[in-house]
Amino acid sequence: MVATPKMMGQRIKRKEDPRFITGTGKYVDDIKLVGMLHAALLRSDHARARIKRIDVSKARALPGVVAVFTGKDLEGKIGTVPTAAQNAEGNHWLAGVKLNVPPQPVIAIDKVNFVGQNVAVAVATDPYIAHDALDAIEVEFEDLPVVIDVEKAAEPGSPVIHEEFGSNLAFHLPGGPSPEAIEKVEQLFKEADHTASFRFDNQRLVPVAMETRGVLADYDVGRESLTVWSSTQIPHIARTVLSMVLPMPENRIRFIAPDVGGSFGSKLNIYPEEFLIPYLAKTLGKPVKWIEKRRENFTSTTHGRGQMQYVDIAFNKDGTWLACKLKLLNDMGAYLQLLTPGIGNFTLIMFTGVYKLEAICFEQLGAFTNKVATDAYRGAGRPEATMVAEKVMDVIARETGLDPTEVRRKNFLTEFPATTPSGMTYDSGDYSKALDKAMELVNYKQLRAEQKQARTEGRLMGIGVSSFLDVCGFGPSSVPPPGGGWWEASTVKVEPTGTVTVLTGISPHGQGQETTFAQIAADELGVPMDSVRVLHSDTDVVPYGNDTYGSRGQAVGGEALMMSIGKVKDKAKQFAAHMLDAQPENMEYANGEIFVKGEPSRKVTLGEVAYAAYDFSWKGPGTAPADLEPGLEATSRFEPTNFTYPFGTFICALDIDADTGEVEIKKFVAVSDCGNVINPLIVDGQVHGGIVQGLAQTLFEEVVYDENGQLITGELTEYAVPKAHMVRNFETYHTVTPTPVNSLGAKGIGESGTIGATACVFNAVMDALAPLGIKHLDMPFKPHKVWNAIQQAKA
Repeated sequence: MVATPKMMGQRIKRKEDPRFITGTGKYVDDIKLVGMLHAALLRSDHARARIKRIDVSKARALPGVVAVFTGKDLEGKIGTVPTAAQNAEGNHWLAGVKLNVPPQPVIAIDKVNFVGQNVAVAVATDPYIAHDALDAIEVEFEDLPVVIDVEKAAEPGSPVIHEEFGSNLAFHLPGGPSPEAIEKVEQLFKEADHTASFRFDNQRLVPVAMETRGVLADYDVGRESLTVWSSTQIPHIARTVLSMVLPMPENRIRFIAPDVGGSFGSKLNIYPEEFLIPYLAKTLGKPVKWIEKRRENFTSTTHGRGQMQYVDIAFNKDGTWLACKLKLLNDMGAYLQLLTPGIGNFTLIMFTGVYKLEAICFEQLGAFTNKVATDAYRGAGRPEATMVAEKVMDVIARETGLDPTEVRRKNFLTEFPATTPSGMTYDSGDYSKALDKAMELVNYKQLRAEQKQARTEGRLMGIGVSSFLDVCGFGPSSVPPPGGGWWEASTVKVEPTGTVTVLTGISPHGQGQETTFAQIAADELGVPMDSVRVLHSDTDVVPYGNDTYGSRGQAVGGEALMMSIGKVKDKAKQFAAHMLDAQPENMEYANGEIFVKGEPSRKVTLGEVAYAAYDFSWKGPGTAPADLEPGLEATSRFEPTNFTYPFGTFICALDIDADTGEVEIKKFVAVSDCGNVINPLIVDGQVHGGIVQGLAQTLFEEVVYDENGQLITGELTEYAVPKAHMVRNFETYHTVTPTPVNSLGAKGIGESGTIGATACVFNAVMDALAPLGIKHLDMPFKPHKVWNAIQQAKA
């Protein structure tokens, strides 16, 4: 018996990459259908205004223009854009809290509430004609008072965006998690040696996926069926929601996510265009395509973050963190997209991080502003949570004179499973191991010695530490949506010739599951990896699933795959037993062969079994096994019993040029623990990308609106996405602490880099500025901001 080479744990290049790097991938804009029309959207250039008059007659008269629609044309014909964070009683999914949900039509009807909101749509035979038609549309607006600053929006007397609610609050969670917890927090604050407070601004960010959004829809009149191609990460959820909004029977809608050029959470949504374009295709009887321009992507695709934090902590002189009060003010934007009101909840449940403390209490508000909605962006509430915990650690270190690593070590959770004051149960962890490894690799003692010398020379050198935690594997049904209730599906088919097809309900768009799922199937079934094909993201082909977000692909989708592989192997044993005149309970499976226990020479290969499973005549008439259905395939659905909690420690060292305010990262060591690693190359790639996006928030990126609600950073010329030369090389390493939640022991890694890096670089910059007496600056640390702070401190 010859063992097939093991694939899991190997640094294997992604199977999907050749088509991407050779230009043979297929994205939405690559798909061209016969008779296809093109749509272009007129976007509001007013942040808040009444639509007094709109005249589309000139646009409709242009040669090549097929149709022009306004909001009034579509009123009552398409439903409004839904949010998933509202339960059946109309409340926020945190029970008992009223959620104000303003109706968001796919095209504005009487009023616009942010720059970039749809005002009209033109459909033409050519995309350029469609855009020319927009210039011919005449709109008269009556400006209304705007509110841009979220703190001002939450104040009484501020201009009310949605008058029917009487204020700008989407929701207000006044106190939690319980009266007893609040009482305990107050007592601990009275008993503590020290208390401290700080305010923190997690600024808005633009996700900036390489591929902007795009939708193509085609309605087949004869079959009464609709096919939609969309650059999305949630084709299954999108189909379900689309069927309710159009409305149209769900089983007559085919939703496909072809190759998707990145998302980072921005495509974890169903946007107005994903309802509008299918409606247009069905109404006009021809395929209709819409491709988002980059400026539209900045103004009309959801932003990330946008969270103000007000933190009070109680701690003792030995560095023990006793209690914490946290108030969150979340910037909703003008409307609520799919998860807009739910992102702050992930901050609330995770802001204690990897640390044990006795009690917490919290308050949370969401306020409307005249900006595009916020929603998920890589990490979705967890980078914000980590900023709380990791800034707390450095505040305690500063106030007590202890080293930041020792404060962390003193407060680490050490016994697992560990239940936190917010009610979460961490599956497994070894936080000291990750910290020790990071300190060893970065040569922490030597770094501190170098910093001491630099300070004697007047140089600004900083060292930042972040011991972070993520929550992944969304999610168990014991947690209300949008956090839980998301099982996953997988089908495994062994074809008659022995090749293997994996069909998964997740929807990868850069995570690499075409490779890692093939690795798993190859190892478990004992077949060459090249004989495994992974299909996904087509609702007519794969089983209904819950798509990709929250680093759930491997932890939940991978386990569903393992379950189906187990069923296929069990059925293969039954067929093999029939073929070898043996009993099924005496069969063993190894390396792609099924053999009789104790008699390894009595064997058949998986390929032989597969052929027999589809051709019951192989043994002669009347010899088919009576208790077995033909075929060799299985479908499984896995719902996890808990989330998974990957963790790690990042340490970086940087210098600040006091004359220019420029920050230069000199060394960055990242130690992550995502449980068992299926493909180290893919894991490293995920961490690399995450680190860049994390430090980008700290150093470069921010969304800026002016006082009139105009987006100042509306192009890549103004929005500082880091270039390669702006990011120093970083070193990535791993510890391995498997999770008991799934048989793979895998936790997920897609967001960890971002979660750890933002706080790590923030703490390093503040550490560099500490000798000047600077205790806090808001991100991003652009040179002019840092230089001004240095000058003020020196003065």
